Order: sequence, then C-alpha cells, then structure tokens
Amino acid sequence: MLDGHGDDIHSYSGIRMNFSSNIYAHADLSALEAHLCRHIDLIRSYPEPSATALEAMIAHAHGIEPGNVLVTSGATDAIYLIAQMFRNRKTFRIFHPTFSEYADACRLYGYQERPDASIAWLCNPNNPTGEAFPLSFIEDLSARHDLLVVDQSYEDYTLAPMLAPAEAIRMANVLQLYSLTKRYGVPGLRLGYVVGSSRLIAMLRDHYRPWAVNALAMEAGKWLVANRPRLIPNLAAYLQETQRLRHRLNAIEGITAFDTQTNFFLCTIHPHTAAALKDALARHHSILIRDASNFQGLTPHHFRIAAQSQEENDALVEAIDQYLHN
Repeated sequence: MLDGHGDDIHSYSGIRMNFSSNIYAHADLSALEAHLCRHIDLIRSYPEPSATALEAMIAHAHGIEPGNVLVTSGATDAIYLIAQMFRNRKTFRIFHPTFSEYADACRLYGYQERPDASIAWLCNPNNPTGEAFPLSFIEDLSARHDLLVVDQSYEDYTLAPMLAPAEAIRMANVLQLYSLTKRYGVPGLRLGYVVGSSRLIAMLRDHYRPWAVNALAMEAGKWLVANRPRLIPNLAAYLQETQRLRHRLNAIEGITAFDTQTNFFLCTIHPHTAAALKDALARHHSILIRDASNFQGLTPHHFRIAAQSQEENDALVEAIDQYLHN
C-alpha cells in the first residue's frame, strides 16, 4: 500500500480548505446522516454475508441483471479481489501515472508489469491527470488483452462519454469498477461495486470474503441508490470553475497547471518542491493539497488539486502566489 494518498487531513490540525481529495467537499449529506441515525440499531446484528439486496437495486438502476454486479467495500477492495482472482496470469499493464493500488495489488500476488500483459488496468477519468480516454481506445484495449479492468470511480465528475455497464457486459472481458463513496461524497463508508459479465462476476464471488461490507454501509448504499441525491448541483458550472482555477494558477510564475476533463488536475512548481509547498500551505494557510511526487512517472515538483468553491479556489491561488513571490 502506498504511504501518502490524498486526503491525509488526519496528519494535520486546523485544515480549513481541503484540495487534496478529488471528491467534491460541499455535498449536503444531512438526509443520509439522519437516515443512518434512525437505523443505528443495525450495528447489533451481522449484515448480509454479501450485499445481494443492494446489488439488485444497483442492477435495476443500470438496467442490467443482479448477476452482473458485485458490491465491495470500496473500489480498492475490488482492485485487490480482482488481482487475487487472476493471480495465475502473472503479468499486468498499467498506464502511468495512475492510481497506485493497481500495481500494488498485482505485485502483492506476484505479477510482473509488461506492455504485452494479459491483464490491463485503466483509470477513466484518470487519477491524477484528469484525462478521459475515448471509447475507441477502451475497445482497442479490450481486443488486445485477456482482461481489461476499467476504473470509473470518477465518472460522475466529467462530461466526457463513459463506457456504459451494458456495453462492458457485452464486451465479456471487461470489469468496471464504480465508487458509490465518490459518486455521493461519502468516502468514509467504503462502498463500491464491480460490473461485468455473469461469468466474471461469478468468478469474483468465489473469492469474496463474507461480511465484506458492513451493515451501515449497506443501508447507506440502499438509501443512496433509491434517492440518488445530487452531489454536485451543477456539474457543468463546477467544471467551468475548475478551468477558471487552472487558468489563474497558470498565470502565476513558477506554476504550470495541466489540462483536465474533470474536477482535478496536476500542477508543477519550480524551483520549489511540492512537499515544501504542501507544508507551507498547511502551516500558514490551513490549506491541504496533494503532493503527487509518489505517483510513478512524476517528479518531486508535481502536485494535484481538486477544485472547490470559487472563494476557496481564489484563496488557494493567493496562498500559492504569496509562497512563491513574497
């Protein structure tokens, strides 16, 4: 496991603005919180060994069969489950820089990374770059690999076309990863799911540990799927604000903010390091960013930020400008 993921707010005190997590931070979760308070008695009993009721609800929402869905304790749980299931394949392919847990999970089970590997992993939109891959690229990858895992955890943060669950099922050798915790802004619950052909899902279920998802997370998932609260009131406006923030950062001498198709993006700082910037912002401005230097293929100068409100974004720009030029 990588030491140094984003949202390490527990390592600091007094953080007021958190740009280090890609999840939209201003969702109104009061209705969900009230619902869970009314069902707190669920902690007195074991949950279902597998989340079959929630799987049926998710399948209905996507217009697919329950046998095409497996609920997991977050998308990361699914990543390690898939790596375990296909450990006899021995080779994997990843497009760097990207989420580190794909490589960590594969190496845990003895895989080696090779461009001609039997299994390919793709994050779409990609963390940390914000790039969204065209569907033609995904179809080509599927044709050239025995298994393609497409992590669509951030699909609700982009307007780019995404691979539909029914299409992934039709392709037969594709497993899609989804994150309810990112979709609805509740990462502490750890709740995700996998979509794929009934054959692949049945194989995954054979390796699934009982009670992998806790009772409150299941109940939250049922409420979220049934009610579908809107995490981001206006996605187009939020993405427009992301671009405004990116352009303001690019106007600062010493900062380069790269293009993105979602709410987060990579930056570089020169001549300073991202670690030094992160420390200064946390100590002097109570602002948290993501030092991205530990992504494979990136440098000590790379950092990642996710857009927040206009006021918070402007405060970030002013703090970075002050750090570099005062």
